Amino acid sequence: MKLEGTLLVVDDNKSILTAVKLLAERSFAQVVTTTRPDDIPSLMRAHRPNVVLLDMNFKTSINTGNEGLFWLGEIRKLSPATAVVLFTAYAEVQLAVEGMKRGATDFVTKPFENGALLEVLDNAKRQVQAGGEKGKRTKTTRTEDLSAPAMLWGNSPSMLALRKTVEKIARTDANILITGENGTGKEMLTREIHRLSSRALAPFVSVDMGAITETLFESELFGHKKGAFTDAHADRVGKFESAEGGTLFLDEVGNLPLHLQPKLLTALQQKRIVRVGANTPIPINVRLICATNCNLHQMVAEKKFREDLLYRINTIHLELPALRERADDIPTFARMFLKKYGEVYDKPDLTLLPDACIALSSQPWRGNIRELEHVVEKAVIMAERPELSADDFDFPHNDPSCADGNFVSGKPQTIEDMEREMIVRAMKSSGGNLSLVAQQLGITRQTLYNKLKKYGL
Repeated sequence: MKLEGTLLVVDDNKSILTAVKLLAERSFAQVVTTTRPDDIPSLMRAHRPNVVLLDMNFKTSINTGNEGLFWLGEIRKLSPATAVVLFTAYAEVQLAVEGMKRGATDFVTKPFENGALLEVLDNAKRQVQAGGEKGKRTKTTRTEDLSAPAMLWGNSPSMLALRKTVEKIARTDANILITGENGTGKEMLTREIHRLSSRALAPFVSVDMGAITETLFESELFGHKKGAFTDAHADRVGKFESAEGGTLFLDEVGNLPLHLQPKLLTALQQKRIVRVGANTPIPINVRLICATNCNLHQMVAEKKFREDLLYRINTIHLELPALRERADDIPTFARMFLKKYGEVYDKPDLTLLPDACIALSSQPWRGNIRELEHVVEKAVIMAERPELSADDFDFPHNDPSCADGNFVSGKPQTIEDMEREMIVRAMKSSGGNLSLVAQQLGITRQTLYNKLKKYGL
C-alpha cells in the first residue's frame, strides 16, 4: 500500500491514539495525534492533513457529543477540502449521522475493527486526492499557498508598529479596511493577514471592485441561477460563496458606485446572499478585508460613500505608509527583487553597490513598491556585470525638472551630492527641526543624525 498523505487523529484516549497511529502508518506518510481538540487549528495549519479522524466526545466536552460537531464545523471552515471521519461509540451513531449531514465524510464506531478503520481512512484519503464531492468545492476558488514566503516587513518604525497590530488582529474575524497609495502592497498585506489567521487553510478570494461592470456586480459577488439573464447558461457561484470559510478581499472598494453599495451592505449585515434569479438565501461565512487609495471619510462627507457601509467594513483600519516614508527599507526590497528576477533571468549572483542603494533610497517612488519592482527588473534584464551601480538603474523621476523638485537644477556630480542637497533643502524648509526633516525625507532620526555627521552638516 502506497504511503502518502497526512492523517490527524484527535481523541482524548492515549491508548486509542497509539493503536490508530500504528495502524494508519501502513497507509499514511505522516500520522499526527493529539488529545487536545484546542490544538486542531494550529495542527491543521502546520501539517495540512488530508484526513482528520475526530472523536465525538472529550472529557472537557461542551455538551455530550456537541464538541465533536463543533470541531467538525471548525475543521470545515479551516479547510473545506479536508475529509473528516468521525470516531464514535455505538450509542452515538445518530450523532455521527448528524455529523455526516454537516459535512463529515464517514464515521467509524468504537470498538473498531482494524481492517474496517483502515478502509474508511483510505477511502477518505482517495476521495480528497481524486477531488471527490467533498473536495470539489475548492476547485472554483483560489486557496492560499501556505508555502509562499511571509510578507517582507522591513525595519522602519511605521512598519514595525503595523506588524504588531496585524499580529494582534489576524486571528480575529474583524472586518479590516486597508488604506494607502497605489503600489504600497495592500493585497500583499491582506494575504499576510489571511496567512496568519485561523482561516489560513480555507480559500482566499480577491475581487477588483474597479474592474466589475455595474450590470455584473450582483452576479460576480452573489452568483446567479441558470436562465437568470440572457447569457446565464449555467448556475454560477459568486465570490462570497467561493470564499466560504476563508477570506474575501475587495480591492478598490472606493470605486463601488453609490447605488450598488446598499446591496453589499445588506449581504454583510444579514450574513447571507441570494443568487441572481433565485429566492433562497445562502448563509455566508467569510472574513472581509477591503482596500482603497481613496479617502472614504471625505467621500462620505461628499455623499459618494455610505457612512453605514464604511462603519461595517472598517472595524479595524490599517494604513500602509508610502515607500518614500520608509526609505531605510528600500535597499531591503530592492535586494529581494534583485534575487527574484536574478533567478527568473538566470543571473543569480547580482548584488547592489553602495551608490545604488543610496540612489534607490533617494527616489520619490510615486508608484511605491510596484514601481521599485519594475525598475529593479529592468536593471536585471539589462545588467552586464554582477555588481549593479546607480548607473544601472533607469529612474523615472531623476530629471532635475521633475515636478516633485527632489533635485536642484544643475545635476549634482555624485549621488552623495544629491543626498546632501536633499538634506540641506529639507533643513531649510523645516527650520532646522530634525524630527520634521527626518519625516520629510522618510528616514529615522538616527539615520538623519548619521548622515548629518557624514556630510558635516
